[in-house]
Amino acid sequence: MSSEARALTTGTLADVVALLSGHRLAVLTGAGVSTDSGIPDYRGPGSPPRTPMTYQQFVGDEAFRRHYWARNHVGWRHVNRTLPNAGHRALATLEHRGVVLGVITQNVDLLHEAAGSRHVIDLHGRYDRVVCLACGTVISRAELADRLDALNPGFVAAVGAVADVEIAPEADAVIESTSQFTVAACARCGGILKPDIVYFGETVPRERVERAYALVDAADALLVAGSSLTVQSGLRFVRHAAGTGKPVVVVNRGATRGDRYAALTLDAGTSETLVELVDVLAAVH
Repeated sequence: MSSEARALTTGTLADVVALLSGHRLAVLTGAGVSTDSGIPDYRGPGSPPRTPMTYQQFVGDEAFRRHYWARNHVGWRHVNRTLPNAGHRALATLEHRGVVLGVITQNVDLLHEAAGSRHVIDLHGRYDRVVCLACGTVISRAELADRLDALNPGFVAAVGAVADVEIAPEADAVIESTSQFTVAACARCGGILKPDIVYFGETVPRERVERAYALVDAADALLVAGSSLTVQSGLRFVRHAAGTGKPVVVVNRGATRGDRYAALTLDAGTSETLVELVDVLAAVH
């Protein structure tokens, strides 16, 4: 049904410009915005099959947590050194010029902030923080890295010596052998530590959702960039915008679950499209 909806609403960049010109925009971004920075996505064309981790798996299985933290201990370093791409920078420029009111992102990589966007709602959390599920203590991922290095001397170097490591979208790495990895507990209470990221099966904090709705309500139109809108956490804002009469434009490689709600869809890469929009949209404000 998404393919049929996209066929009915597909347009050109000129159509996008005509629809969005003169409007203040809320922007919803997904993994497709960060692929040009070297962070893979889950569902884009050519992406390998992936099974995202669920919250239930993480809290319910000690072996699974060990496997996850071993992978994350390697993968987070890749995300930590990743730089914003032209699409991130274009959105920051559009915000500085008053065209974009803010960004709701489903990504956890913090690249919008790194590019200079000031009003960002990290819907699914952020990779650089870790929270204790028992006492709520929050520490930086860098602090945990130091503890894990001490508990697992030589682990990262050994993994890197075997082969290049495939990085997964949630800031971990695809590693086969993790049975000898030692996981760190909360230094304050001994509780389970978890990345400050919303996993599948977990609920986005209500306050975060309300801020996102408020951003959509304050805008004249919603621009979706690089998201398949497969999960409800992002799709709800598309439904909300369409339900309140605001035009929705979806820029993505391939059909999305939100195409039926869009006034216009554009099958294109996000970086080049957003760069084009900087000049033409900023000029009319």
